[in-house]
Amino acid sequence: MEQERFPVPPVDLTRVPERFWRREVDYYAGYPVGALVVDTNEFYLYLVQPNNTAIRYGVGLGRAGFSWSGNGYIEWKQAWPTWTPPASMIARQPELARWSAENGGMPPGLDNPLGARALYIFQNGKDTLYRIHGSPEYWSIGQAVSSGCVRLMNQDIVDLYDRVPVGSKLIVI
Repeated sequence: MEQERFPVPPVDLTRVPERFWRREVDYYAGYPVGALVVDTNEFYLYLVQPNNTAIRYGVGLGRAGFSWSGNGYIEWKQAWPTWTPPASMIARQPELARWSAENGGMPPGLDNPLGARALYIFQNGKDTLYRIHGSPEYWSIGQAVSSGCVRLMNQDIVDLYDRVPVGSKLIVI
């Protein structure tokens, strides 16, 4: 993706199981068109489309003790976001303090953990501090490795970002 602010290098798809590659699939879940559905058992995010179809993306999810579930919505979107680890993460990993809110966070770029785009998840009017975001660690798709966020390959989050408006419903199952 050479046209990006920070050109995104190609993904070595031999490191991502084919079942996690983006594709349109039949989907009969009964959710409204435009809803985002994260299936935590299968490591998929579905963007519900008309006619009982969805665009399915492979995702990486939170490791044990760091998962989030429930209903929410996308309140904000950001291209090439700044990453600001929450205080609880800094407490577990003090070396991340250099990227704290007080220090301005980590600037956008290819090494930023939020990748090329981020969708900010809110619930009951409050920021959950969880995100749907890109990741430079594309080989982690299909695994439980994050601190609770839903991560996609950078190429997939760019695609999803362009399709999802603010206010979109999110269901995590």
